Amino acid sequence: MSDMKLDRIDRKIVKILQENSKITNLDLSKKINLSPAPTLERVKKLEQSGIINSYHAEVNPNAIGLNVKTFVLVSLAWKKEDALNSFISKIQEIPEITECYIITGEADFMIKIVCADIPTYEQLLFKTLSQIEEIERLKTLVTLSTVKDSKVLPFDYGDDI
Repeated sequence: MSDMKLDRIDRKIVKILQENSKITNLDLSKKINLSPAPTLERVKKLEQSGIINSYHAEVNPNAIGLNVKTFVLVSLAWKKEDALNSFISKIQEIPEITECYIITGEADFMIKIVCADIPTYEQLLFKTLSQIEEIERLKTLVTLSTVKDSKVLPFDYGDDI
């Protein structure tokens, strides 16, 4: 967590890098009207302060045969000893679970699963998830299509961007 104060230029850098992390330092420096050396210095400070965690390639799941995305609501069997930690360690080992959140409401967790097809999901559900004894109940929500998937966080980047 960072206590770094972001000025107008830092905010602009953060927004631009979320939109395109492959931008060259030279192109970035032109967009923020700064020379390349101080631009690079600012990016390094944003990285060191923990504001920028990492850079990733955004892969189209359908292009590599991952055509099914589900969200699964998970309710834990809290009577099981160390249910929380045990559940968390078990799902860390399942590569198809790409995200996991502790939530409020009708379940304890929401997990995102990405896999090839419905038979693959069914196999994962019955052979893997249902075998996790800390799980009391599962409720699957199958996505049909993606309407919005923004990588830019909702932050006040300044009106001049």
